[in-house]
Amino acid sequence: MTSIPESTPSEYADVETASDDYANRFSGDVGKWFLELQARTTLELLAHLPRSATVLDVGGGHAQLTPALLGAGYRVVVVGSDPSCGSRLTQWVADGRCRFEVANLQALPYADASFDAVLCFRLLPHSVGWAGLLGELCRVSGRSVVVDYPLVRSVNVISDRLFTLKKRIERNTRPFMLFHPTEVRRVFAAHGFAVAAERPQFVLPMVLHRWSKSAGLGRMLEAPWQRLGLTRWLGSPIIARADRIRA
Repeated sequence: MTSIPESTPSEYADVETASDDYANRFSGDVGKWFLELQARTTLELLAHLPRSATVLDVGGGHAQLTPALLGAGYRVVVVGSDPSCGSRLTQWVADGRCRFEVANLQALPYADASFDAVLCFRLLPHSVGWAGLLGELCRVSGRSVVVDYPLVRSVNVISDRLFTLKKRIERNTRPFMLFHPTEVRRVFAAHGFAVAAERPQFVLPMVLHRWSKSAGLGRMLEAPWQRLGLTRWLGSPIIARADRIRA
């Protein structure tokens, strides 16, 4: 695991990811492309669940997945570390389609296997106790856990050199940790889960796609890597699903 650049990630990173400032990073043509790909991939990974399945979105106050999950018929609960994390969920909470609750994300107030699936996006790379967080996601999930994380063997490995450029373009970018799939699988296994699917997203740095301001160009640049099968090995972030191992 690598931290890029040296800094202490926050245990309350979801306060930042639930903010309007963070949402602005996903505005425009390229941001829409990022979110559509993320939502489509997530729904594909959840396709084994019934439409009425219960889904807990940990740190999901960013609301990036909420419309897609509700549209698919899932019963959604979002949990955040602070009341402010629910501000982007108001429209769905108000009409009763979604619940928002405040809790310690490292010690969730739910019984074991309370939900069919547990999601956690935009959080692991910014969490000090990421392994403990992952264990807590596993504890409250009865069937599956879906997370995203940046890959250490991708171009993110030179992120310390790109950080200044990222800061210039994204303005509110933050330090983050990189992961190897093996260590993520190891933590899942320690909690009785096995990784069933991994979906790498982009070979080129997302900051370069943001700089181009063209989703069409981004798709064109990513296509050769996909055809060559390199996205599978170098793509980042990875969206991974782990399933509970049945005795």
